[in-house]
Amino acid sequence: MKEATTMVVVGADVHKRTHTFVAVDAVGKHVGQLTVAATTHGHLKALGWARREFGDELTWAIEDCRHLSARLERDLLGAGQVVVRVPPKMMAEQRRVARTRGKSDPIDALAVARAFLREPDLPVASHDGASREAKLLVDRREALVNTRTRTINSLLWRVHELDPAHAPKPRSLDLAKHQQALHAWLLSVGESADGVRDVVAEMALDELEDVIALTARIKDFDRRLGALARRQVPELLALPGCGELSAAKLLGESAGITRFTGEARFARHSGVAPIPVWSGNSIGRVRMTRSGNRQLNCALHRIAITQIRLTGSLGKAYYDKKLAEGKSRTEALRCLKRRLARTVFHLLTADHHNRQTSCLPAAA
Repeated sequence: MKEATTMVVVGADVHKRTHTFVAVDAVGKHVGQLTVAATTHGHLKALGWARREFGDELTWAIEDCRHLSARLERDLLGAGQVVVRVPPKMMAEQRRVARTRGKSDPIDALAVARAFLREPDLPVASHDGASREAKLLVDRREALVNTRTRTINSLLWRVHELDPAHAPKPRSLDLAKHQQALHAWLLSVGESADGVRDVVAEMALDELEDVIALTARIKDFDRRLGALARRQVPELLALPGCGELSAAKLLGESAGITRFTGEARFARHSGVAPIPVWSGNSIGRVRMTRSGNRQLNCALHRIAITQIRLTGSLGKAYYDKKLAEGKSRTEALRCLKRRLARTVFHLLTADHHNRQTSCLPAAA
């Protein structure tokens, strides 16, 4: 085994069937390369290779590709390794400025490793069963909602073809009484219509039944997510404007709040930390960033909008204060979202510590 005098970073370029690993030393020099199958056996093979060649002082930098990298992360974390997630944007930028030309898996893995060396404070991945469960449930619920929306849009065009006067009210087909009323009308249309209209009514009925079934499944996920949020993040739920679905999304997308060493890094990851846009006489001007986790940003945005509408809330008072200082509505909203990121970070941290405390064995 080679003696490792400094930390070695192993960059990973992940794909559905294979993962390519490139190891670099502390100054970014290429010191090793390996491609393995995208299975647990392949991951353990890569781990054994890295330990034999470079010792135990390893950091694994993985391009954050969600489903493609999730299994690799779990296997490495289960083996006690340090894993960091590198955003694809950072990897692409590093590849652009590198001396190498072209695109290949080793080039991409090398760019991932060097991107981490350039930004060593990236969030460290961790095992967090609560956030993992929340993310899986939230993602599945949103997929069902998207499917229902597409089905409703198709259904509305069929109803328009049959009789525009019977179009249901906007955003009403998730309610049982409107579903039942439309169902009864479509049955009557099908019984009295000609052959072509009868087929249109039949297709509309079929889609309406899909909408009813999807609504029932979505409500079931709503109940599960509500119970999960009440159990895992009660402190966060106490925040005005934060409902159960928003709390579950914040828990799931944070992917373990302890991986952030401070609220400023959580705000940057959420895309609510301001970025400077000044030059010369415009010193001090900032704007909202377009990067970061857009799902976290969306949840914070919903809470901010809700607080602005709550008379007497601290969020509305802060928003009005920023307006009084001469800021635009967009600037005042940005300031409120940044303030909420700080609050959410501390509440998620408190809920995490409460969960850990409740899991400790009682004293004898």
